Amino acid sequence: MSGDEHAAYERLIADMDAAGARYRLIEHAPEGRTDEVSALRGHDPAQAAKCLIVMVKVGKKQTRHVLAVVPGDARLDLQAVKALLEGTYVAFAAKEKAEELAGSVSGTVLPFSYDPRLELVADPSLLDQPELYFNAGRLDRSVALVTDDYVRLAEPRLASITSS
Repeated sequence: MSGDEHAAYERLIADMDAAGARYRLIEHAPEGRTDEVSALRGHDPAQAAKCLIVMVKVGKKQTRHVLAVVPGDARLDLQAVKALLEGTYVAFAAKEKAEELAGSVSGTVLPFSYDPRLELVADPSLLDQPELYFNAGRLDRSVALVTDDYVRLAEPRLASITSS
């Protein structure tokens, strides 16, 4: 990462402030794994917004990337993402590509897309939580964001993309 490794964090904070979002910042030991960081933040993993970047091939020539946001205790259903985009092949994106599209390192990916090449899809079960927790583009800082404000700011496409 370059000198502006916290650019995603700064942009997120500026956007949330500009939109009047209700959120809290939580500082903690550097950690990017959902179950570990949920314990550090003191909440159930179901309240974590786990962010995964997926590559979907559509037809022979087109590749699309999806930022899939699911509850921290759920598994992403890759086949559901493939079906949603009517793809022919699906896989997790390569780490380098994922970090380029997300604008932050693995483990700190925001549940917001700031890249037009990255389609944001959130599982509707996230909306059951009053607040969502996620690493804020940094391993040492998280955000607890009121779920209604998340939906208003991020405008995710809602689709069932988890498996039990």
